[in-house]
Amino acid sequence: MRPTQYIVIGGSAGSFQTITRILEALPSDYPHTLFLALHRLKYVRKGFVEALSLKSSLPVVEPCDKDEIRSGTVYLAPANYHLLIEPGGYFALSVEESVNHSRPSIDLTFRSAAYSLKEKLTGIILSGANRDGADGLHAVKKHGGTAIVQNPDECQVRTMPSAALEISQTNIILTDNEIIDFLKKM
Repeated sequence: MRPTQYIVIGGSAGSFQTITRILEALPSDYPHTLFLALHRLKYVRKGFVEALSLKSSLPVVEPCDKDEIRSGTVYLAPANYHLLIEPGGYFALSVEESVNHSRPSIDLTFRSAAYSLKEKLTGIILSGANRDGADGLHAVKKHGGTAIVQNPDECQVRTMPSAALEISQTNIILTDNEIIDFLKKM
């Protein structure tokens, strides 16, 4: 595994606890950028960023369309928007149809990040109840990035990591603690 500058994390049912543990563990001078593509309630616009901010020493923000990507920041896909990473270091938000019954779609965020960031990207799939993220993690690996899956035996809901393992063919399967150690050592 090689160091990268960007980390994209996808999760759904059962991933919130792992996300908060990751954010608690990263120091305030963490130089890398995190993108969080998490399934969430469509019409609840307040509270999620605030809840994550309480656990994180890094700033947690929901980006706006065409915002510039900055290091040392945690970006959360806004409720009911697809979050895309554009070449040149900018975000794009979309309200196109749901993908895998989800908006934000983990697959779309991962695919756009893989295309834009290539080998500078690490993709991580966490617990979840559908197959969203499996194709996106495959794209991360195909474009030269590092593909990691949370150990399905540790997940509250193993459907998403199991699908990601099947489709991406990654052999990097880590527990919560190993994911945290990996991110801290980057």
